[in-house]
Amino acid sequence: MIEKTLLIVKPDGVQRGLTGEILKRFELVGLKIVGMKMMRVDDTLAAAHYDDVKERRGEKIFAEVIDLITMGPVVAVVLEGVDAVATVRKICGSTEPHIAMPGTIRGDFAHVSFAYSDKVDQAVRNVVHASGTRDEAKREIDLWFKPEEIQDYPSVHEIHTLHQKAKDIKKMRGYKPENQEEN
Repeated sequence: MIEKTLLIVKPDGVQRGLTGEILKRFELVGLKIVGMKMMRVDDTLAAAHYDDVKERRGEKIFAEVIDLITMGPVVAVVLEGVDAVATVRKICGSTEPHIAMPGTIRGDFAHVSFAYSDKVDQAVRNVVHASGTRDEAKREIDLWFKPEEIQDYPSVHEIHTLHQKAKDIKKMRGYKPENQEEN
């Protein structure tokens, strides 16, 4: 199923100059960027984004994640593709960098454990946020992007990654078999 999901390069990722490398990983597997913007997150947007954290993890963790997401600019991205939510989560790796596998974004660019973050009273700096479910992705995209900020366009990956039929590829503009004369 083709779906959309939200990825946020958090302030620690932006400030470390990792945005291009992070986005490259998603484009290389054939996911399409259909929305993107750099912005500073205010307390209102941060609280709306992390509205479930206070209930699940408590006031202290909630305050720490708000401090982290508002400490500098972020790059918010809407990615589209087959099973985009699961694919993006897999590429990002475990939320806790300490146990994230090498080759994932968090495994390659972060290493801190939850225990260490708790000890220093800071949210874990894990470089990115990725929507956890389809429902969460829809809610987050609607929170971060206006409908007109989401683009629809064809990409070369749609031919190869989505297994477009060869006969349909041949019909595309500019294809002319060698043995066929121009009209």
